[in-house]
Amino acid sequence: MKTTATNRKIRVLLRAIDDGSLIPRPDFQRRLVWMSKHKNAFIRTVLEGLPFPEIYVAAGEVDEATAEGTELLVDGQQRLTTLYQYFKGSTELKLEKDIKPYSELSKEEKLHFLEYDVVVRDLGVVSIEEIKEVFRRINSTNYSLNAMEINNARFDGEFKKFCLELSQNPFFENHNIFSANDGRRMNDVRFCLTLVISMMANYFNRDELFEEYLEKYNDEFPCKDKLINEIICVLDFINSCNFSKDSRAFKKADLFTLIVELHRLLFKEKKKINPKQASDKLNGFYSKVDDTESHVSYNKNIEKYYKATLQASNDRSNRIIRGEIIRDLLLE
Repeated sequence: MKTTATNRKIRVLLRAIDDGSLIPRPDFQRRLVWMSKHKNAFIRTVLEGLPFPEIYVAAGEVDEATAEGTELLVDGQQRLTTLYQYFKGSTELKLEKDIKPYSELSKEEKLHFLEYDVVVRDLGVVSIEEIKEVFRRINSTNYSLNAMEINNARFDGEFKKFCLELSQNPFFENHNIFSANDGRRMNDVRFCLTLVISMMANYFNRDELFEEYLEKYNDEFPCKDKLINEIICVLDFINSCNFSKDSRAFKKADLFTLIVELHRLLFKEKKKINPKQASDKLNGFYSKVDDTESHVSYNKNIEKYYKATLQASNDRSNRIIRGEIIRDLLLE
């Protein structure tokens, strides 16, 4: 594939986005999310006349009747979007105090911004399959990313930071909740993301709310202090139950359900639960679930709970089943 690199003025690129001849978000491209601090740092780079990495474009559709054509932005979406927001004075871009809005720049400063040269590498006329492959190669690593790793690459905000710090709480290490591989593949952060979102909202299916919450609380997570205090209280409550180290309470699916339901009862519904009584009930229950694993059936609730931890444990329906059973048990 032969490519050509040329310089285009920012004003040319902004005009192309405005008139629709440059499409900044083709269907194949995931929307990357920068925090405000990243956008501000990038704007400073441009205002100071410093270079930034080249962007990639490819030929899009051509109207045979008007001879007008479009280009697809293959890579560089967040950079051009940030420049466009700055130029238009978008409310989505929160400027820091040391950066003047575009409207407040002097005429000379505005021209300096608009005449900035951007290095554009043109892939020319290539198939959409080739464009997707180029995009994949530019943004790939040397192994397949899971959903959490993709979101980690896309988000670097307050909510992700909160869940990352939660995953490092000594509670999880003391009870051997996460394996070394969990840490490598970010399954520990994934667990905490699922946990926190379920506490804030309700049970959901697999990872489907990750992107919504990571983006919503990318810049700010105002309830973090309140929430971490509540979570620590729940973890302390579980510690006070004195479960044995091999208890089901410390298996991921069981622990997830127990934390969410205890948080709901203690903080949302303001119920008083005695740790000793809770421990006795849960130990008896978990023992019967373990017996079900050996084909000793006790009752339908035990069987339902066991099946909900065995297969598709991250499905919303199974999370709800486990949650209702543990809630009823704690309220007996």
